[in-house]
Amino acid sequence: MIEVKNLVKKYFIDTPNELLVLNNINLKIEDGEFVALVGASGSGKSTFMNIIGALDRPTSGEYSIDGIPVQSMTQNQLSEIRGKKIGFVFQTFNLMGRTSALKNVELPMLYAGVHAKERTRRAKELLEMVGMGNRVNHLPNELSGGQKQRVAIARSLVNDPSIILADEPTGALDSKTGSMVMDIFKRVHKEKKKTILVITHSMEVAQMTQRIITIRDGIILSDVPNTPIA
Repeated sequence: MIEVKNLVKKYFIDTPNELLVLNNINLKIEDGEFVALVGASGSGKSTFMNIIGALDRPTSGEYSIDGIPVQSMTQNQLSEIRGKKIGFVFQTFNLMGRTSALKNVELPMLYAGVHAKERTRRAKELLEMVGMGNRVNHLPNELSGGQKQRVAIARSLVNDPSIILADEPTGALDSKTGSMVMDIFKRVHKEKKKTILVITHSMEVAQMTQRIITIRDGIILSDVPNTPIA
């Protein structure tokens, strides 16, 4: 479970340019939920994801994963949380350009110390799952945007994290390809029982999830259940 209490994030603290980005956020995301956090550019949604993903720290407030407080962890502890509990998918894919799809997917397991044979087996299995089994040896520049994002989704799953954080995962894709990518997230949610948080500016994308949280100017405006579009 993800839980934040009275979460505040400020920049340029105690200066004339002090900027309040997240304003007293209180939120729970239960295990296995498929949630969208939707808002316009500058609403605070990416800052929220960075804190949830243990990439940044709040200015004040509490944040816990599975009851473990995260806000007071050391950098090494944060790195361990990211490696074991969280998988990331980004708008820009973040693939290594001179490395095959297979090796891109294997990379997090390399850092985790997984044996080479097991890395290859698991990476191939996940690439097959996202429909990229026939592209394992292709470089990113030989793949379409949708194919790159499918590789990125496979990579996010290799260390079997309990949480997937997807920051504008359809933002660089056309609507048809974006729907295909969201279908993969739905499948991952259903088959792998992952907690998935999709950060998006698109209400159309948000409608494909089970719960829609709307943020504006660093404040949660609404938090409602949703029946996903089939």
